[in-house]
Amino acid sequence: MLEEIIVDEKESFCRVAGLKNGDLREFALWDKNKANEGNIYLGKITKKIQTANGKEGYFINIGVEKEAFINAQEAGLEDLEAHEGQDVVVQVLQEQRAEKGARMTRFLRLAGIYLVYCPYGSEVEISSKIVDSDKKDDLCDLVSRSTEEGGWIIRTSAAGAAKDKILAEISELKGQFDDIIAKAKGSKAPQVLNSKNKIVQEMICHNELSLKKVVVSSRKLKDELVCPVSVEYSATAFNDAGIEEMINDALSRTIKLKCGGRVIIEETRACVAIDVDSGEGTSHGGFGRLNQEAAHEIAKQIILRNLSGKIIIDFAGFAEFKFLKPVINILAEDLADDTFGSRVLGMSRAGNVEIVRMRRRPSLRDLLTEECPTCCGTGRVEK
Repeated sequence: MLEEIIVDEKESFCRVAGLKNGDLREFALWDKNKANEGNIYLGKITKKIQTANGKEGYFINIGVEKEAFINAQEAGLEDLEAHEGQDVVVQVLQEQRAEKGARMTRFLRLAGIYLVYCPYGSEVEISSKIVDSDKKDDLCDLVSRSTEEGGWIIRTSAAGAAKDKILAEISELKGQFDDIIAKAKGSKAPQVLNSKNKIVQEMICHNELSLKKVVVSSRKLKDELVCPVSVEYSATAFNDAGIEEMINDALSRTIKLKCGGRVIIEETRACVAIDVDSGEGTSHGGFGRLNQEAAHEIAKQIILRNLSGKIIIDFAGFAEFKFLKPVINILAEDLADDTFGSRVLGMSRAGNVEIVRMRRRPSLRDLLTEECPTCCGTGRVEK
């Protein structure tokens, strides 16, 4: 859970840094001119294709550099039967990554602070992090009685919210959907119908119990935010908190550990490979201490760097389950609150620990850097 949130907002982009104990734990960059996750578009079908699994898909022009892609078959919806030039309302499910364009969905979700509205859904679901059964029943009854349209997901933040705020958000989200459909009918594709614009507010709500400080570089944003602590204004918020230096550290390939060892992170297109190198670590408590410290650091780096897809970790020492069970437990506990849904799969037959994490946004490296044209990403050049 974060203690401080620092926001640097400009006309075309917004950078948000989350700190805990003075360390950078989360970082997000939202370019308002790009197809960010959650944005809704009126797109135009450009081509129908057969995918590798024998199913059908479509390329869509949504008005950005690379064409987006959508599957014809989606759970809960009728199969898409479209032709070249046809317009369709779609939402960004996964942002553009490397050479791949954004992945889209027709199953729209409109996220609020307390609820997520699924216009084409039919069920009321509730966050598993709300453990009070009476509170769960009360919230589900409140939402079910208040609307018979679409599906709803009750977020963790709703547990501490007043009923009138939840009811107001139901009305607001339904109004957003009505506006989107009305705009789609009167627009020419490609066209942005709705941009996700509550990133800072969502981060505040996710961390409201632990939050101690919020600093923003925009006076307008300061007046708009609803926050359990006072919101401060500083035109140089990032520089004052030393965020730029922290970001540079977060792009480093190697992280040194207090016990003398180090963690080495390699991002590839197929997977993320992480190696725990003992170095001098075995002189201060053996491999057990080294691996446990590394496990805490790896969980932190997965969220901070937004590492996703397949993550393979080679811990130091003996590749036996009895030695690696404690570090597997640490990874599972530290990633339990990950909003992107990390799953620690355990130890593979080769002795590595494997994690899978939902890929929705580019990694920190892909957001802030690009491949070197000289070495083409290898980090090596000819002699």
